[in-house]
Amino acid sequence: MGSVLVAYATRYGSTREVAEAVSAALEGAGVPTEVRAAREVDSLEGYTAVVLGGALYFFRWHRDARKFLSRHRRTIGRLPVAVFGLGPINDTNEEYEGSRRHLDKALGKKSWFSPVSVAVFGGRLDPAGLRFPHNNPAMKKLPPSDIRDWDAIRSWAEALPAAFGLRAS
Repeated sequence: MGSVLVAYATRYGSTREVAEAVSAALEGAGVPTEVRAAREVDSLEGYTAVVLGGALYFFRWHRDARKFLSRHRRTIGRLPVAVFGLGPINDTNEEYEGSRRHLDKALGKKSWFSPVSVAVFGGRLDPAGLRFPHNNPAMKKLPPSDIRDWDAIRSWAEALPAAFGLRAS
């Protein structure tokens, strides 16, 4: 079995941390992985599956995640792919549903793409670390938040080998 690529698109590092947790859960299930920034992946050669994660900023999935899908369109259609987005910064159904709608909208623009699993997880916000264009006065006034549910992330990742049709070694 080849390895699973866990690619991530992040601006502030939170999505990378989730990608690393997904990788750890897969590795714990006996599935070899490689974690890489989506913008640095030139080829999908040698991978048996892909997990692609990206943050949602102001109702848009991270540009590097969208570009990853476009750049690897020819190859990605032959691999099982799972997708996650980090979006809500408040733990409300409304924010989760809105984030899922926006992620589905981004994925829907790739009519040729059909992921085997899609999930939205809570995100992290550190107003003190925001950079342009996110460092506007309204955002800087928000309290810090981190609603990433590590148990939910781990559970989702542990279900991926079956979704990918892989047998752990």
